[in-house]
Amino acid sequence: MTKKRKRQEDFQKVKLKVGKKKPKLENATDTTFKTKAIQIPEQLKEDGVLPTQNRKLNIKDLLSQMHHYSPGVKHNALLGLKELLSQYPFIIDAHLSSIISEVAAVFTDKDSSVRGAAVHLLQFLASKIRAEQIAPFFPLVSAHLSSAMTHISEGIQEDSLKVLDVLLEAYPALLTDRSIILLKNFVELISHQQLSKRLKSRDKLSWMLSVNPNRRVTSQQWRLNVLTRLKKFLQAVVDGSSDTEDEGLQEQKDNSHSVRNPIYISWKLHANNQQHIQLFESGGLRPKTNSSFRLRSLTSVMDSAEKGLSSAENLKGFIEIIIPLLIECWIEASPAQSAPILGNLLESESQQLMQQVLSIIHLLWKLTKRHDETYKMELWLRMNYLVDFKHHFMRHFPYSLPDTVKHKKKDPCKSSRNCMKSSNNVDHLLLNLTLCDIMVSLASTSTLQTDSGWLDMIRKFVTDTLQDGSKLNSKQVNRLLGVTWRLMQIQQNKVATEPLIKAVYMLYQQRNLLFPVRTLLLKFFSRVYQKEDLRTQKIRSRSKVLSRWLAGLPQQLALLGLRNPELSNQLIDIIHSAASRSNKELLQSLQATAARIYDPLEGTLVLLPAEAQRRLVQLVYFLPCLPASLLACLSRCCIMGRMSSDLAATLIGILHMRSSFAGWKCQVQDNSVNDVDYFSFLFSTLIGFSREELTSLQGIRGKPHISQTQLSPIRLYLTDLDQFLHHWAVTEVICHSLSTIPSQSQCFDILQTGICKYLVGLVVIPDSTAGSVLCAINKLLDQACIISENLHRFLASCCYSLLYFLLTIDREDAEHLQKRDMLWGSCISALALLPRLLRLMLQSLQVSRICREELPVVAQLLRLLMQHGQLRSHMITNEFLVQQIIKDIMTLKSGEVQEQWLTDLHYCFNIYLASHPQTPGPINTVY
Repeated sequence: MTKKRKRQEDFQKVKLKVGKKKPKLENATDTTFKTKAIQIPEQLKEDGVLPTQNRKLNIKDLLSQMHHYSPGVKHNALLGLKELLSQYPFIIDAHLSSIISEVAAVFTDKDSSVRGAAVHLLQFLASKIRAEQIAPFFPLVSAHLSSAMTHISEGIQEDSLKVLDVLLEAYPALLTDRSIILLKNFVELISHQQLSKRLKSRDKLSWMLSVNPNRRVTSQQWRLNVLTRLKKFLQAVVDGSSDTEDEGLQEQKDNSHSVRNPIYISWKLHANNQQHIQLFESGGLRPKTNSSFRLRSLTSVMDSAEKGLSSAENLKGFIEIIIPLLIECWIEASPAQSAPILGNLLESESQQLMQQVLSIIHLLWKLTKRHDETYKMELWLRMNYLVDFKHHFMRHFPYSLPDTVKHKKKDPCKSSRNCMKSSNNVDHLLLNLTLCDIMVSLASTSTLQTDSGWLDMIRKFVTDTLQDGSKLNSKQVNRLLGVTWRLMQIQQNKVATEPLIKAVYMLYQQRNLLFPVRTLLLKFFSRVYQKEDLRTQKIRSRSKVLSRWLAGLPQQLALLGLRNPELSNQLIDIIHSAASRSNKELLQSLQATAARIYDPLEGTLVLLPAEAQRRLVQLVYFLPCLPASLLACLSRCCIMGRMSSDLAATLIGILHMRSSFAGWKCQVQDNSVNDVDYFSFLFSTLIGFSREELTSLQGIRGKPHISQTQLSPIRLYLTDLDQFLHHWAVTEVICHSLSTIPSQSQCFDILQTGICKYLVGLVVIPDSTAGSVLCAINKLLDQACIISENLHRFLASCCYSLLYFLLTIDREDAEHLQKRDMLWGSCISALALLPRLLRLMLQSLQVSRICREELPVVAQLLRLLMQHGQLRSHMITNEFLVQQIIKDIMTLKSGEVQEQWLTDLHYCFNIYLASHPQTPGPINTVY
């Protein structure tokens, strides 16, 4: 075989026959596989588990339809979302990110119905989503809002204002964080940029009002809509700033007489080293740090765009842009210059626009006062805008409504000349006052001569408004008083300020003033008085009107009572401030009204809450004189329980400091508290009941109010636990005051005389009174004191009556059980301190006169007295009496089975008395 033939055999082609399968190759890959179905029922049911609305669409279906090209589908999806989320609110938290992003995306939708549905859905979501929940997604919402505000379509711009309203209402703080971007958007809504005529280059662009004839509303109405939202936005910026000030009566930053929260000190805790008091050299509540370093504020490290209007540079830049535009809006809306009409009547829409212009400028002025360099900012504003403001704003001042608006139903009791509002609720008085506030902020004492012309116009308008007798609301009064205060600061001589104060006082004298209005007037007068009082004595010139106002405050407080506690608190604060400064007129009026204020039944003191009561008690210290009638009222206030025991203790301490026993090194006020009246106050408060009340108690008989024993002539009237605890706390303070009087023997004689005169001879005595008398005797008694026989017998009867009451209290009587320790301690102390008192009480135990039920009580009392360590020596001295009492008890119980209590008595006598070497005889002889 040739080589060629062998080569062909090696690569011989396989011939396939028809109908035969192709043989498998040796290196063929097996591609066969088997499959089985996997059952996942939970995952298959997931879409069906999601809540659906009436069209059987769940949240995912509705959100996916938001991307549909058809406006109708998107509109129905928004309506379906609102329906679904209202039925299942928990879906909001689960899909918050998707919902916010999809709703915000349609702010710029071309179809107006879709945008309207989006606004309604956003308003619904704002009521369900908290600010902290939406905060992570708010940059996206704000970006879509900015896109809508700057959109080329007029309809989208108009609807963007509705979105802005919703966000300003629900999330003002989050919206104002992007103030710089949104403020620029506001400007672009009403104006456009143009090349400045003064400069040939494009380095500086100016803004001018734009007119778009394609809008559905007029250009003036469109500007009014935009400026209304701009005012709301700036108000949110002002409210969100750190400094909270009153709109019309804000404090100046350099005012050293700012209000500070006082530190309340409990001298008891301080004396016991339980309260630490730190005094600062600055005289305030914060320590003064002497350091050459100054900490940089957090805003200084932020970008200028992040600072917003808190940056002086950004604020100046926005003012430079917006003020010229606002002036142009004012010129369009202002009345014709050629119309010589008194009052310069305004059309309704024009007045609204002018009101918004002034409100925006006023808010910008408030923001300028929040910066550190307020003086430089005011100077910059005056240099740039005073001329334009005088020319445009003050030219037709004051502004009023047309006569057609004024023809309304008149109230004969109210003057409506200044309070009338137009049909769109625009207050022309507030417009004029806002203008006055803006203008007076540009004036100062140094510019008084230059600005005298328009300042006189404002002063006359303010004075006429105050004296008009109109019923003003709180917003008007707040702005009015703010302008008045600024005028008084600009020209501080009495000739200029007295007419203004008199005009405000005429408004203050109106009847039926609203509470916010009355509050503002009180704050104003208080501030004027404090400012006047800060002046030195040489240049101080008291305002007669201010003195008359101060003198009338105590009478107003007495008449007000409980009708308005908040107003009463404000009056008390002002009275306290003036009294601490020794204002003569106020102190005289307070002295004349004190009896009505501190009346124990219907006085202001007992009607107001605890905090107001504390301030009224402090006023007692400043009263020029404390007569007996007033002290009697104060005593009744202390013991009636209508103010706390701590407050009663404070009052007693104040009266002690006003008395001649306070130990002052310097001479105190002459005849401020008479010694006899002071002792009468202490004794009346110690007794705890008036003479009339004690007389009425004498007719009460039987349980549960009376505790009676046959061995004592005194029956106890059982007081309520609250009354008892209050009386006991007051008693401890009274005893402390009595113990500080230098001559203890004379003090004891006075107390003894009072007890013998008013208590000895009474049949029924309150348990708290008996305990208080014993407590006072224990506190004052010393070796120099001589006790009369009548007082001895009275105290002995009180002791036995109290001890019998304590031994017969039922275990279930929890109320009276709480009295046991206090009354028992006072009785034992008195018996240990006065041996004769114990002897008289033992002599009164004539068991032959009592019923058999009382014998175990007498035996228990003797056993307790023998066991007490303080009384053991006295009981040994009176051993014969004790032995005789036990003998009488045994005589009564002779022939009967000996009970356990009698065995215990026999045992105690043998242990404590019979075993003593001085015992005259064994106890066994008794039995």
